[in-house]
Amino acid sequence: MVTRCNDVGVYIYVDAVINHMCGSGVGKGNSSTCGSSYDTNTRSFPSVPYSALDFNDKKCNTSNGEIWNYGDTNQVRNCRLVSLLDLALEKEHVRGKIADYLNKLIDIGVAGFRLDACKHMWPGDIQAIISRLNNLNTKWFPSGSRPFIFQEVIDLGGEGISAKEYNYIGQITEFKYGAKLGKVIRKWDKEKMAYLKNWGEGWGFMPTNRALVFVDNHDNQRGHGAGGSAILTFFDARLYKMAMGFMLAHPYGFTRVMSSFSWPRDFVHGKDRNDWIGPPSYSNGSTKAVTINEDTTCGNGWICEHRWRQIKNMVIFRNLANGQMLINWWDNGQNQIAFGRGNVGFIVFNNDDWDLDVTLNTGLPPGTYCDVISGEKKSAICTGTRITVNSNGTAHFKISSSAEDPFVAIHINAKL
Repeated sequence: MVTRCNDVGVYIYVDAVINHMCGSGVGKGNSSTCGSSYDTNTRSFPSVPYSALDFNDKKCNTSNGEIWNYGDTNQVRNCRLVSLLDLALEKEHVRGKIADYLNKLIDIGVAGFRLDACKHMWPGDIQAIISRLNNLNTKWFPSGSRPFIFQEVIDLGGEGISAKEYNYIGQITEFKYGAKLGKVIRKWDKEKMAYLKNWGEGWGFMPTNRALVFVDNHDNQRGHGAGGSAILTFFDARLYKMAMGFMLAHPYGFTRVMSSFSWPRDFVHGKDRNDWIGPPSYSNGSTKAVTINEDTTCGNGWICEHRWRQIKNMVIFRNLANGQMLINWWDNGQNQIAFGRGNVGFIVFNNDDWDLDVTLNTGLPPGTYCDVISGEKKSAICTGTRITVNSNGTAHFKISSSAEDPFVAIHINAKL
């Protein structure tokens, strides 16, 4: 799989779970993925091998070995997260086995790792493991390339551990991003898009060169992790596309796009009671194939947000605008905003309950552009709305408050 993806320029980032093993109450058996034996009662995993000496049981200061208080740094990092056996990452044997696992994946051709549950590991232990990693496979990557590391740290403030403790290691998941942007786009708590003018560090987020940002992820779209009911997902398609458009147009952070499958969501008190339901499958348990519709979106229960025209085209926008300054900010003091990215791209949003009708300075060269939200440029044809940029760089924008996609984006590669 990795070879096939790498050969066409699609790089693989592995979700590496290195903080813990399985639940402490699982017992004994040989039903692991590869059929190897285990005994959680004696902490025996002979195929690794791990033994009772390789876990943090004796370092936890709670009576049952579980995390009781997230304000207590030692508990969070030495006790068990929802009963999962916590590895003693300061031990050379444990570090070596984890590094061997990650290096095996690097040799296969993966490009990097999402490190799960980093808040539950001491930063020094993570760094000690990362320092042992090989360079990327030169079959697909330039010589000397290092794996891209991003760390899952849920930090909404008010706990004993801060995401900034992990800044020196690599990128970090900025969970406040999707939680706050969801409230803005939903217009909750009197939030307005005009307030996004100082978006990023000005909102108390981590430095832009360390932030891995996203509108939703596999956890919080199901009510887990962080953000609660403010999180926007494909279930809120109209608002979701606006949020994704803003994220991909704005220069803050390193962006990640979600790609989902459908399930019968059942939210009660902010939690999805069907959060356990996996991908589309047949009665025998086998996963359904991803089918591609005529409009290039997915079928058979697969959502594939990355294939939605609006999101796919905004990824192109972001790549073109990489390194360009945010310029020509405009807002109406409410929920109509616009901004440019150097002389490369310009985007306009109308999240108000009335129509937008305004002439703005785009910073783009004069000419006719194809709006990549309502359509896209195909050869010399525009399948969506055409936008004319005048000789002085201005353009007129009209966006109905009832539009299915109440935003417009143009960029230099969409010039007709």
